Amino acid sequence: MRAAGNSRDRMDNNRWWRGAVIYQIYPRSFLDTDGDGVGDLPGILDRLDYVASLGVDAIWISPFFKSPMADFGYDIADYRAVDPLFGTLEDFDRVLAKAHALGIRVMIDQVLSHTSIEHDWFTESRQSRDNSKHDWYVWADARPDGTPPNNWLSIFGGVAWRWEPRRGQYFLHNFLASQPDLNFHNPDVQAATLDNVKFWLDRGVDGLRLDAINFCFHDTQLRDNPPKPEALRTGRGFSADNPYAFQYHWFNNTQPENLPFLERLRALLDRYPGATSLGEISSEDSLATMAEYVGEQRLHMGYSFELLTDDKSAGYIRKTVETLETRMPHGWPCWAISNHDVVRAVSRWGNGVDDAEHARQLIALVSSLRGSVCLYQGEELGLTEAEVAFEDLQDPYGIAFWPNFKGRDGCRTPMPWSDATHGGFTEDKPWLPVPDAHRTINVAAQDADAGSVLNGARAFLQWRKQQPALVHGSIAFLDAPEPILCFERRDAAQSMLVAFNLSDAQVEWTLPQRAATPMQAPGTTTGALRDGRLVLPPRGVVYATF
Repeated sequence: MRAAGNSRDRMDNNRWWRGAVIYQIYPRSFLDTDGDGVGDLPGILDRLDYVASLGVDAIWISPFFKSPMADFGYDIADYRAVDPLFGTLEDFDRVLAKAHALGIRVMIDQVLSHTSIEHDWFTESRQSRDNSKHDWYVWADARPDGTPPNNWLSIFGGVAWRWEPRRGQYFLHNFLASQPDLNFHNPDVQAATLDNVKFWLDRGVDGLRLDAINFCFHDTQLRDNPPKPEALRTGRGFSADNPYAFQYHWFNNTQPENLPFLERLRALLDRYPGATSLGEISSEDSLATMAEYVGEQRLHMGYSFELLTDDKSAGYIRKTVETLETRMPHGWPCWAISNHDVVRAVSRWGNGVDDAEHARQLIALVSSLRGSVCLYQGEELGLTEAEVAFEDLQDPYGIAFWPNFKGRDGCRTPMPWSDATHGGFTEDKPWLPVPDAHRTINVAAQDADAGSVLNGARAFLQWRKQQPALVHGSIAFLDAPEPILCFERRDAAQSMLVAFNLSDAQVEWTLPQRAATPMQAPGTTTGALRDGRLVLPPRGVVYATF
């Protein structure tokens, strides 16, 4: 075990995360080395040189902890143990050591709000109302007619309460019924949670991606959530036919008691130089919650799902960023347009067409906004959403809501490393099938093609590192017409104009009075800027200094 901070002290400054590009690795689908069809930590170790070649600053590894895998690792049975499916604790240490040797920081998922039903804490808590952990989870008596204590609903469908006959009470689960919610109103739960976090910080991890961090606390009065008008029943990851969308979720998450806990978590992180935190935030007003949660005494960074929606218009992107800038002028955002929970961006914003130009533009777009960036594995290849047959589905969310909502399996299919069977991901049957369309744009093929999405992403991310305005400058939007997204990034050392044509047709626009000198941004389809007039080809981009 490493002494706190030692490995980090040998790397760069403690604010490395500001403007960083963080590459999300979903270990189940990265590379399988033991032939069981599921990716593992040795697979990550084997491909760290590839990750380093992308020019990213850090990796975020989705859960690899001991788990029954009901929600593929987001249901943790032991926060300090590596699940044998993924390898061993020593395997993780090897990943950490090699990543640091390559100059890559390592962030890990921490799922704090709930555990697996198989966690030892819950096994004890469910036994009686007077054991040592009787109040470590959210327990409540039934109503006089035996129904649940209130109307709270689970994101994955149905009521958020499950009956436990041993105690004669209901327990709360905001997600799957096998993911009981911890009672963070109990200070012992907070202390135990922070001690688990400390275990990984002591091993040398550089940061935490905090899953569903606004779900840690619930309303102690157990008040009913109010109904939501039908016209407003929309949301990330669920359609209007999911009853979760029928309510304003005012009482089952995002409670004020969460703020002092975040300050305790930040105080712990501050004891480890360079350690950072990235909170996943999904609330009724996620941008407002981000502004509240991110700051000098709370989280270092936050990201919400505003750019993980279907709206791809320039106006929507501008409104989202400007709203957050207004509400959080001193905080630091992190932007993502793809992850393991939503339809891949190339499909979501490009009508499912395999469009290399669009894939390149999306990487440039998300990497040019003010903040840090999360890139999801496969974005650098331009992977589209996979069509997964019902009989191949693994995601309980998709199985429950098929066919209206097909779940998250389509964005979780394995990385295609070559054109071999199963894309070189495994020698056995993979846990999810590798689409033929992905095998044709595999890593090996794109590596050999100078004009590929992969090599374009590499070139662009390396170029971005040299542009201080893009890494940590301010942002201000210009009043450009659709489908043009145009803004300025300013830093003490550099001022830059950035423009994107978000359509598949050429557009032209005369800029407000401004003298600007075009720059060549590698890996993009570059437009022209002549005498103040922008000429942007389909999916075109212009960067210019002024």
